[in-house]
Amino acid sequence: MPTLSEAASRRIVEDAGVAVSPWTTAADIGSAEEAAASLGLPVVAKLCGDAIAHKTERGLVRLGLSSADEVGAAAADLLAAARPEDGEVELLISSMVRGNRELIAGLIRDEQFGPCVMLGLGGILAEAVADVAFRLAPLERADAFDLIDDLGAQSLLDEFRGEPAVDREALADTLMALSRIAENTHIHSVDLNPLIVVDGRPVAVDALVETA
Repeated sequence: MPTLSEAASRRIVEDAGVAVSPWTTAADIGSAEEAAASLGLPVVAKLCGDAIAHKTERGLVRLGLSSADEVGAAAADLLAAARPEDGEVELLISSMVRGNRELIAGLIRDEQFGPCVMLGLGGILAEAVADVAFRLAPLERADAFDLIDDLGAQSLLDEFRGEPAVDREALADTLMALSRIAENTHIHSVDLNPLIVVDGRPVAVDALVETA
């Protein structure tokens, strides 16, 4: 299925009500440096395009850029890494978001059940733990809270390493936003991976929308 660029995907989920890390796009090295200065260092830089679905696997993500020189060098490297099959590309510059907990959330369309909203444990433990829960869309707000309660790692949602508990209202807002996106039948799936918990609130630092 065709995918949208991260920039286009971010616009869709942000318009629906998902909290995303502050971001902008840049066409060249100079505008990338200007974007980073505007957002405030450190930043993340990524190569962005409709045909680029798996940036990390291709080494198209640069984290923790803390100076204009680092941003410029990363932008040059990323633009040079573009392949002809990538088509039109641009740079996505985002604020560097940090947190000790990561979640994943998304929307899938199951052949049997139809649209489903997903929530799970993210980060390096995601595959090992496989702590994921689903609810059929559209969701009522009570369904969103039930979905949160279905996660096995509830202790990770409580106060953790000196950080506040996950704001369940804010997390429910994210799940309700995904449910609203499901109303658009032209969207096949949405992947928010990861959602980094910042001061208790989930923030999407990557988004991938797949179209039908």
